[in-house]
Amino acid sequence: MMQLSILDQVKHAALCMQRNNWEQGVLAQAFWEAGDRDTATRLAVEAVHRQQEDGRCCQIGGSTASTDPCAIGEALIGAARETGDPWLAQASEKLLRWAVELAPRDANGIVYHFDDSREIWVDSCYMLPPFLAAAGCYEEALRQMDGYWRILLDERKNLLSHRWDDATRTYPRRDVWGVGNGWAAAGMIRVRALLPAGYEAQKQLLESRIRTLLDAAFHYQREDGAFHDVLDDPVSFREINCGQMFAYTVYRGVAEGWLEERYLPYAEKSREAALASVNRYGLVQGVCGLPFFDHPGVAAEGQAFFILMEAARNMWKSVAAAD
Repeated sequence: MMQLSILDQVKHAALCMQRNNWEQGVLAQAFWEAGDRDTATRLAVEAVHRQQEDGRCCQIGGSTASTDPCAIGEALIGAARETGDPWLAQASEKLLRWAVELAPRDANGIVYHFDDSREIWVDSCYMLPPFLAAAGCYEEALRQMDGYWRILLDERKNLLSHRWDDATRTYPRRDVWGVGNGWAAAGMIRVRALLPAGYEAQKQLLESRIRTLLDAAFHYQREDGAFHDVLDDPVSFREINCGQMFAYTVYRGVAEGWLEERYLPYAEKSREAALASVNRYGLVQGVCGLPFFDHPGVAAEGQAFFILMEAARNMWKSVAAAD
């Protein structure tokens, strides 16, 4: 029997997992960036099969999320262009209408994470702005990212807090959650890559913010390459996925030519920790785990970011070999 590579085992395991709306989106994007556009398109098609009338995709289990259903957006746009299927194009337009017109938002127009509360989550940095940028709504993508940064930045730590409640004007969780800061770094680098000519100042601002997060986060990297679930809390559990997210960001940034190579040793160390965490079934263990992400376990997003990390590393290797 043919022996699968570790990456192929991770992909197979990912496709076997049940997925919520954001998990379907991040996995579709992972396959897209890994060059498997057919699988990404299949995932996008399934997302549209579960699209609500208001435009939100991948909806199962009565989800009230506002931004999570938009995580599929970039892959959905790509699938519509790749296939020329008007059904997929219409679905993309409906999702965009949700994002720019219907989704609930604060007084400054920043979209809440749910439709039944006024909370803003750091997760939304990944779920919403890249879709808006892919759809050509560059100013709106930047406005959302600016809002999340302004609301959630803990200036004492140069990291982002997890949750803000606009109703009570308090932080239900001010912790600098590792995966949350990974969502932000990965979301910003994707938005940056999607901005066209004429947005140089905005690109530089995103670059600066990414460096801010990476510098602060890597300060807390463990000797074994992993992090703690709450970056600055060594009592919180050992966690693998935020390292994959930071590594993905580093590899892309260096490959794109704007991020300094001094970050690469940290990324390589994170990658080694991730590789050592894959079991015989291709499950990346020790990530912030299902179903409530309050313990080390497995998760579809952990699988997806292993794939994204490897795709970005291959991009970096290809660029380095060409130089």
